[in-house]
Amino acid sequence: MHTPSPQLLRVLRTSLVNTRRTSNLTRFCQIPSATAAPCLVSNPSTKTPSTHRNYSSPIRPTRMIPRSHAHKPVSRDRGPESKEDTQTNFDALNVLGNIPAPTTAIDACLDSGFHLNNGVKLTNGDGLLLVGGEAFAWRPWKAVEGAESDRVAKDAMLNSKGQFELDESVWGLLSLVWPKPDMLILGLGGSMFPLSPETKRHINSLGIRVDILDTRNAAAQFNLLATERGVAEIAAAMIPIGWKARPL
Repeated sequence: MHTPSPQLLRVLRTSLVNTRRTSNLTRFCQIPSATAAPCLVSNPSTKTPSTHRNYSSPIRPTRMIPRSHAHKPVSRDRGPESKEDTQTNFDALNVLGNIPAPTTAIDACLDSGFHLNNGVKLTNGDGLLLVGGEAFAWRPWKAVEGAESDRVAKDAMLNSKGQFELDESVWGLLSLVWPKPDMLILGLGGSMFPLSPETKRHINSLGIRVDILDTRNAAAQFNLLATERGVAEIAAAMIPIGWKARPL
């Protein structure tokens, strides 16, 4: 008895596949009642797509269950704590943790003054000027001409446009110090005001950049930058937070 040729096996396989497709199509196209919808069959001549898909694999896709429908854990117990040395040490992420704060760092901002890290306290309403690691009492309102009292002088630090403007003589220390700081952090009391173009132009002419903030944020900014870059690079001029200006 001879084995079947490959051509014969190919013809038998093709006939079996066609017979299976025909039987499946006949089973799906049976109409149980008169009201049932007709079965759509693709016509090779018109190339109309068929609504029935023939899967060559018996495996059917399974429906994925959304996570929101899954059962939630009844407890928060995650088992015993890990004894491995893999826990994150957030103290190690602080790159400035081992760097000591400058002695002129500001510990507290008061309505009438400041408390510094080195124990110096200004509580008589004076402002604060920090340059080159030294602290100076600062009263810029004294340079306002025609002011009969400190209250009027403080209000006069704002011009008619509501801009913070001071005389050039107020910044005399910045013109004398050497080397000059790279940035001046200016704290304008309990709120912020725009800096007048004349005052900003004069500070920039000294080779110093200026950053304007309210006094609380200015103190925090000075402590961070002075620790990171040094007191020789960062200077600060601050007015007590109790000063509330009234534009003229």
